[in-house]
Amino acid sequence: MTTAAPTTTETTPPDDTVTRIPRPGGRVLPAVIRSEWTKIRSVRSTVWSLFATFGITVGLGALFCFAYVRRYDHLNIRQRLTFDPTVQSLRGLFLAQIAIGVLGALVISSEYATGLIRTTLTAVPQRRVLLAAKAVVFGAVALVVSMISVFVAFFVGQAVLHGKHLGVSLGDPHVLRAVLGAGVYLTIVGLLGLALGAIVRRTAGAIATLFAVVLVLPLLTRALPSPWDTDIGKFLPAELGAAMFNVRPDSGLLSPGTALVVALVWLAVAFTIAAVLITRRDA
Repeated sequence: MTTAAPTTTETTPPDDTVTRIPRPGGRVLPAVIRSEWTKIRSVRSTVWSLFATFGITVGLGALFCFAYVRRYDHLNIRQRLTFDPTVQSLRGLFLAQIAIGVLGALVISSEYATGLIRTTLTAVPQRRVLLAAKAVVFGAVALVVSMISVFVAFFVGQAVLHGKHLGVSLGDPHVLRAVLGAGVYLTIVGLLGLALGAIVRRTAGAIATLFAVVLVLPLLTRALPSPWDTDIGKFLPAELGAAMFNVRPDSGLLSPGTALVVALVWLAVAFTIAAVLITRRDA
């Protein structure tokens, strides 16, 4: 008696049972964004930096408006005619940009300092996706806080200036555009700090570079002979911000639309360098 040997046949699983790996940036990006949101809202420095951004923007703006009202009676005609109430209420941005820029740098440089970046990159090996997720999460947070800060600063400043009947409203020409431009500028500086943090990878170095770009370079360009001082200076971030929230036209500044485009170019270049370096360097 003989037994037939069993035969085996290879079968191909149907298409609907084949496991497909999601593309980076498809299903991966939303998951990384949720992870980065959890991280950014659970870090104490985030709360303090955002609070500092708000407090500096509103507090200094109100202080500058109050000081102007106190010395208004001693100003000459030229100083009164060239006065811009909107810009006066937003002068706190000079220091607020540093607070939010430092927070942007801390979002990624703190992970390199503590070694957490190794765990993060193990969980998310797609490094550019990680950088994009950090930019999306921090950019959204920075935009919300910046817009709240500049609008509160504007309304508080105009209330102070109203004592001398100098206040303006959002319905006046170019005022709303200027206030929105101030909020966008703060967000751009924060994202620039994030890109510098990814490039430098050290908190102190990233903050020092941010100081140099935002505060030191404008001072150095002013020492250049004319017209180099204005031709170069108007393309620096600080002067771009002034153009974006300036109500009255200034021959030494770019137009608000052009300034926004140039500021976005700064961001594009910074994040391009950061994306290249984050994929080529070890954690």
